[in-house]
Amino acid sequence: MNRPLARGVLASCAAFALAVSTGGCGLITAETGPNTLTVADYYTSEPGNTALTSILHACGRDLGVTVEREVMPRSQLVPKLLRDGAAHTLSDLVLTDNPDLAKLASTGALLRLDGKVDTEGFYESVLQAGSYKGELYGVAPGVNGLALFYDKRALAEEGVEPPTTWEELRSTARKLTKGHRHGLALSAIGTEEGTWQFEPFLWGAGGELTDLDSPAAIEALTYWKSLFDDGSVSTSALNWEQANAADAFIGGHAAMMINGSWQLASLDAETHLDYGVVPLPVKEAGGMPASPMGGETWAVPEGGKQDQAVRLLDCVLSDKNMLQWSRLRADVASKPAVARKLVKEQPDLAPFVASAPGARARTAVLGTRYPAVSKAVSTALQQVATGKLSPAEAMAAAQRQADAADH
Repeated sequence: MNRPLARGVLASCAAFALAVSTGGCGLITAETGPNTLTVADYYTSEPGNTALTSILHACGRDLGVTVEREVMPRSQLVPKLLRDGAAHTLSDLVLTDNPDLAKLASTGALLRLDGKVDTEGFYESVLQAGSYKGELYGVAPGVNGLALFYDKRALAEEGVEPPTTWEELRSTARKLTKGHRHGLALSAIGTEEGTWQFEPFLWGAGGELTDLDSPAAIEALTYWKSLFDDGSVSTSALNWEQANAADAFIGGHAAMMINGSWQLASLDAETHLDYGVVPLPVKEAGGMPASPMGGETWAVPEGGKQDQAVRLLDCVLSDKNMLQWSRLRADVASKPAVARKLVKEQPDLAPFVASAPGARARTAVLGTRYPAVSKAVSTALQQVATGKLSPAEAMAAAQRQADAADH
């Protein structure tokens, strides 16, 4: 999932082009020369901004080309990419959150990357996240997912271990809920962030985004509702983004939280916090966590410079650059071999690496339908948590909402 920018250092321009060889600030508007490649991305915050500039600069130097970045906030970049894709005027290389890739690929402007980009040794789940209608259009250097963070002192005081199953998660969260502290923090906001955090429960119960009113989907939502009914999750979570859940955890208002690897840096900065991370609890002991696959994918638009852009992308995806990128952003490197190297440096990434083989691509089946289905799910979460609808009623309504979006 794309990371919130609130904790980062925002760039001073709403939209700017950064020429990695010369610096500067201004939109790329003119035709570029044969040895200049343009890159469109939304890394306006640190450390992504500087890391990407460094990697592109080095790759451009190796390939004998100048690389110019056009950078703007994601809210502005995605609509621009869709407009440029329809007009076939995209930059030579583009970076987008993986759920947005299907919409961009549907314009017909992207180059199919099967057999063109070296994907030997990548996680299959990473390649699925970059696929549209069975064809590879995007590749990520690193990905992220969800795990369970816990306050070691809080669990030790109550004499409990980090939960590994749904039953243990519920009972442990109840036991840890005391006074001003809730047992569990998560995001249940009525946006993609809420859907993203519910998907492990949906998939863990055997449900699918294509069948929202199935018994398995209703079971997942019923369990999710029980965490609120028990008082283990604050009703404030209905308005929380994942950064807010992290704030509650850091402030001692939650003993556990479901969150992503990108929170590790901010948690490590809190010297008072002694925390641990384990894979997400599963429905039955021995199961594999079903975390949604987050992260950004690189895509190459079709055009006169596509061959040069492919070579640039291969350089960006090299083991050396993949390790550098994942190290700075606390991502799971997209190759298991590189991920294992990173875990030796950053042991807290181990639960995320362990979950990577079972991670699910949100758009692999739904493609361009995913945003509408995601909105239907997040609406259902809100309706159930506030008592407006039962889980069965909410999921039936969500399925109708998703079906209506197809027409």
